[in-house]
Amino acid sequence: MKTSIALIGFMGTGKTAVGKLLAEMLGKEFIELDALIEKKAGKSIPGIFRDEGEIAFRELEIAVTREVAGRKNAVIACGGGIVLNKVNIDRLGQECVIICLAASPAEILKRTSTDKDGRPLLAVADRMRRIKELMEFRRLYYERSADITINTSRLTPGTVARRIIEKVKEHESFSK
Repeated sequence: MKTSIALIGFMGTGKTAVGKLLAEMLGKEFIELDALIEKKAGKSIPGIFRDEGEIAFRELEIAVTREVAGRKNAVIACGGGIVLNKVNIDRLGQECVIICLAASPAEILKRTSTDKDGRPLLAVADRMRRIKELMEFRRLYYERSADITINTSRLTPGTVARRIIEKVKEHESFSK
């Protein structure tokens, strides 16, 4: 039986905010992959993208995912691009029920608008167009990876966390 939950989804869908609440509500450890990547690299994610590029970031992401994927009783908030490497999803899926958080492009734009420097993939003039392009490119990856999908567009993090708890109780492989 799986005892952990991995939250995947596009940036701005609420993975960190929901993950913290969910871990607290379930009495599980909260793990944020992006924070671990920054710690391992000794610099911020925008710094990694700027200095070494996206490929180097993705390699760090694979390494950190390998380190935490087997943890029991954890809620793992993953970066938006975790699904781009199937090995990450395969590793997470061994111990985690994988929940995809989704939101509309307009909601994502609103949620990420105050974080201009922390979103290297959105460092473009037309952020809405870039969000739509990235979402369309990743859509199938998210669909194939998720055991459960929840749209967070009009929901508070607390409501999303409660919905996740309801859904994982119904999931045959999850053990609270």
